[in-house]
Amino acid sequence: MAQENNHEELVLSEDPNHPANLICSLCKNFYSLGWVTGTGGGISIRHDSNVYLAPSGVQKERINPQDIFVMDFPTKSYLRRPPSLKPSACTPLFMASFTKRGAGACIHTHSQAAVLCTLLTKGSTWSIANIEQIKAIPRPSTGGYYGFFDKLVIPIIENTAHEEDLTESLEKAIDEYPDTCAVLVRRHGVYVWGDTVWKAKTQAESLDYLFQLAVEMVKLGMEPAGPITPAE
Repeated sequence: MAQENNHEELVLSEDPNHPANLICSLCKNFYSLGWVTGTGGGISIRHDSNVYLAPSGVQKERINPQDIFVMDFPTKSYLRRPPSLKPSACTPLFMASFTKRGAGACIHTHSQAAVLCTLLTKGSTWSIANIEQIKAIPRPSTGGYYGFFDKLVIPIIENTAHEEDLTESLEKAIDEYPDTCAVLVRRHGVYVWGDTVWKAKTQAESLDYLFQLAVEMVKLGMEPAGPITPAE
């Protein structure tokens, strides 16, 4: 029997860059990196007027296009709801990046390095400076990217028992830190967004490199955001 609101034409495509196919392939990639262990983490892609969302409770390396939810962005109503599945609990947080920053994609990981950085930081922000990889992170206030001698600052919000309850604090962090493309969640992970899915991927990879590097720097007694003296 046909299922109401199934609309498989929205998710079935031979184009590997179709959002439904990209979510599946990227989730497998993130699984291989240890970012989405179990069913945690995920990705959402905004394409034209539609938002593509991974389901809740499905191991990320096993997601297929038929599992993908599709939402109409202007009305926030679902165009496609796969039977027997629930949309990701991250949905309202993904939507915050789309509505407040005009993002084209948002990635949520449970990276151990990201979690460790929130545990090694007592305040409400995490920062690092004078590392080459910072130059991959956009700085909207300048219309460009961070420079080598800039200090990158990422806000940290406190975790909650239910993921959707993070929405208000994440939205507040987005408003208070206009130059950020990410928000860390203490003892949980990180949300990273970008203008396109490929920029979001680049930024998520670059930030995770910086998170890992910062953890190793702390082990060696170094301050990740400490100043350096340029060579003469």
